[in-house]
Amino acid sequence: MSQHSNIVAFAGEHCIAAGDLARVARAARKFAAAGGHKPILAFDAATGEQIDLDLRGTDEHQPPKRSSSAAHGRAQEEPRGPGRPKLGVIAREVTLLPRHWDWLASQPGGASVALRKLVQHGMRANAGKDRIRASQNAAYQFMSAMAGNRAGFEEAARALFAGDARSFNRRVDAWPKDVRDLVKKLAAVALQAETTAG
Repeated sequence: MSQHSNIVAFAGEHCIAAGDLARVARAARKFAAAGGHKPILAFDAATGEQIDLDLRGTDEHQPPKRSSSAAHGRAQEEPRGPGRPKLGVIAREVTLLPRHWDWLASQPGGASVALRKLVQHGMRANAGKDRIRASQNAAYQFMSAMAGNRAGFEEAARALFAGDARSFNRRVDAWPKDVRDLVKKLAAVALQAETTAG
């Protein structure tokens, strides 16, 4: 993920700012100071993840309050025991049956090398599916927050996960323009991939 350089803020159904975190925070603070009464919601425009902005201060730097991903990032930065942290190799616990350990131990380079090769192979083999799933999840997170109570939401969600671009677009076209535009952008990879495959 980028360093918070692709943030979008909404006041109600209207986009009031887009860009890096500092710029969006300034615009949101200005909107609130001007008497804007609609709640402000900010999102990572790449992942659909909601971000809480602290609008109380005047600092340009606004550290976002994230849920699980922030905690995960901090956990990766903390020093750990075995492994090669300087190279990015981190030791973590893996639970396998004895026959799995026996097989891994018999592989050239041992268990760690064999596991890394298996993971690399899986990443390459599933890259397309992973991109589709990420696109679906991003679109769903955003549309749940911004359009969860709107007409056609459930049908749009089903169409999104079914890869039915025509049905998805038909449902979201009735939503407010700024919401519609971002949800279509987030869903584009998943729906285009499915359309191409079909």
